[in-house]
Amino acid sequence: MTTDATESETDTKLKKGITGLLLFVFILGDVLGAGIYALMGVLSAEVGGALWAPLLAALLLALLTAGSYAELATKYPRAGGAAVFAERAFKLLWLSFLVGFSMLAAGVTSAAGLALAFSGDYLSTFIDVPPVLAAIVFLAAVGALNARGISESMRTNLVMTVIELSGLVIVVIAGAVALGGGTGDVSRVGEFPSGVSPALAVLGGAIIAYYSFVGFETSANVIEEVRNPSKVYPRALFGSLLVAGAVYILVGLASSIVLPTEELQDSSGPLLEVVAASGIAVPDWLFSAIALVAVANGALLTMIMASRLAFGMGEQGLLPEVFGRVLPKRRTPWVAILVTTLVAMGLTAVGDLSTLAETVVLLLLFVFLSTNIAVLVLRRDTVEHKHFKVWSFVPVLGALSCVGLLTQQAPHVWLFGGILLAVGFVLYLVARFARRKSTAE
Repeated sequence: MTTDATESETDTKLKKGITGLLLFVFILGDVLGAGIYALMGVLSAEVGGALWAPLLAALLLALLTAGSYAELATKYPRAGGAAVFAERAFKLLWLSFLVGFSMLAAGVTSAAGLALAFSGDYLSTFIDVPPVLAAIVFLAAVGALNARGISESMRTNLVMTVIELSGLVIVVIAGAVALGGGTGDVSRVGEFPSGVSPALAVLGGAIIAYYSFVGFETSANVIEEVRNPSKVYPRALFGSLLVAGAVYILVGLASSIVLPTEELQDSSGPLLEVVAASGIAVPDWLFSAIALVAVANGALLTMIMASRLAFGMGEQGLLPEVFGRVLPKRRTPWVAILVTTLVAMGLTAVGDLSTLAETVVLLLLFVFLSTNIAVLVLRRDTVEHKHFKVWSFVPVLGALSCVGLLTQQAPHVWLFGGILLAVGFVLYLVARFARRKSTAE
């Protein structure tokens, strides 16, 4: 892979307020989501004590698609991400719309789920309020911060990511303390469930663990606000994924060293159990507070992505032009922020988002597949500025990995995803009709 350090500045209505460090922390904070705090229990059911193996495999799979994002985001530094790439590669506006709509649907649904998680058991540790009401107020606060400015949002993310990372560091320290004190068992890190092929167990676990790395793709939607993206973006993207992967693997090792597989599987808060079993005096309320910060950070970053994606689709003509409006002084896409926040608020009323959460993954895999193919198609397209270029075999392997993961999705998830895409296609037709009518008038 090669990276060129210079590029011509691109005209944009958005403020270029994201530095290399802020972008690195943005991606790291998005990848290190709240899911890791419950992931180890689910993974242990697949691979026993060898929690590190599927996490490593998932990291390698994520890096493949990340390579495609690094090339296309620096080649076409415009808000809109995968929708921009699809439109340029396939020249089909309806396909570009569906790719963008898939990202939008995944983003606002994820934000709604995070808002409900924030307002549930974690928040009840400190205050007892109706979950839906608390979720709506929480999303309103996130929307206000998003509208205030990208620099302010990024600085808030910096603080939240440090807090979020500290919780995982505590777990790693707990593993080291247990191992040093003789209460841990390092032999468990190589144990697989009896009667199961280790290779198949790692594959099944990698499918689950892959979800914990989802989040890096949101960075492509803020590329228009990044300073010197050709130089900064690839470093921030790969660096954050490698750091997140290292932290995940260390957390997996610590979890299996401290607790037997049976105890990890039976716990809804496995990392809290790990810390408690290690003997470290960390109160439950402190871990609840860290989890709240992790959830809030994930919601903020997801809504930043969704609003910038809606803005980019408005600029492309895939959504009404009003989505391209920005605040004069703040230079933030206020219409896109308002609409995506209101939709997320509406989804919180659904309550049970388990099927929606699985559908999010399906939609994102469709987006990743489109992006990996787009890299190869757009190799014939040249741009004036220098940009990052990935080895050709990387997007090929990335596309194959997406196809493999898509085959593992349940039938009812495919049905729900198909319904969402059908709704998106109808919205596309309505938007195109309204635009043609306006042009004719």
